[in-house]
Amino acid sequence: MGKRIMNRRRGRGFRYRATDHRFKGKVRHPRAKSSSGVVQRLLHDPGRSAPVAQVRDGDGEYMMLAHDGMRVGQPVTAGHGAEVARGNTVYIGSIPEGTRVYNVELQPGDGGRLARAAGQRAIVVSHGKQTTVRLPSRQHKALDNMCRATIGAVAGSGRGEKPIVKAGKNFHRNRSRGRIWPRVRGVAMNAVDHPHGSGRKQTIGIPSSVSRHTPPGRKVGHIAPKRTGVRR
Repeated sequence: MGKRIMNRRRGRGFRYRATDHRFKGKVRHPRAKSSSGVVQRLLHDPGRSAPVAQVRDGDGEYMMLAHDGMRVGQPVTAGHGAEVARGNTVYIGSIPEGTRVYNVELQPGDGGRLARAAGQRAIVVSHGKQTTVRLPSRQHKALDNMCRATIGAVAGSGRGEKPIVKAGKNFHRNRSRGRIWPRVRGVAMNAVDHPHGSGRKQTIGIPSSVSRHTPPGRKVGHIAPKRTGVRR
C-alpha cells in the first residue's frame, strides 16, 4: 500500500496550516473612508516576518504593518486628503509615479494583499484607467485606482541577512508556518513511498506529465501541463 504522497497529505490541511495563535491580530487598512490615528505600540508578531503597529483612531484600534523607521507616537492618516508621506494609507490612483508602497490592495476594500513581507515594497509605475504597480517579484500588475496602499517599505529588511547556521533553526522556522521541512525528492524514496521512487538510479523512468484525471496516488510531477522543458 505504501503511504499517501505529500501532495495528497497536504490537501487535508490542519497540520500544514499556519497556527492562528501566533498572529497578534488581523493586519488591515482602516475601514473608514477617512481616518487619522496615532501609533500606540510596535509589536513583534511571531506569525509574520515583519513587526506590526497598533494604531488608535476615532473608530478604535487596528493593526497595520510597520514601515521602516516607524516610531511610537507617529501620526498616520488614511483615505481622502491623506498626505503622501511614509506610514499614510493613500489611494494608489493619487500616488505619484516612482513612490514606494506596501500592503497594496488587490481589490478596493480588501485590506491589503500585496507586498507584505519584511523589507518588501512595490513601486507605482504609471497611471491611467488603472494604476500599474511593479511588485517585489518585478511583475507589473494593473490595479483599480481606488485600491489603497501604505507609503514606504515594510520594516525588517535585514531579516534575510542573518544566517540560519544549523538545521534545527530551519526546522522550527518552517514548522511555525505549517511548512514541510525537510523536503525529500521523490526519486530518493522507495517505490512504496512515492511513484518516482525505486530503480537503480535516481531518475523518474516514466513521463513526468500526468493527466488531470489521474488517480490521487499517481498524480505527481507535471499535472496536465500546457508545455514542459526549457523555454527557448
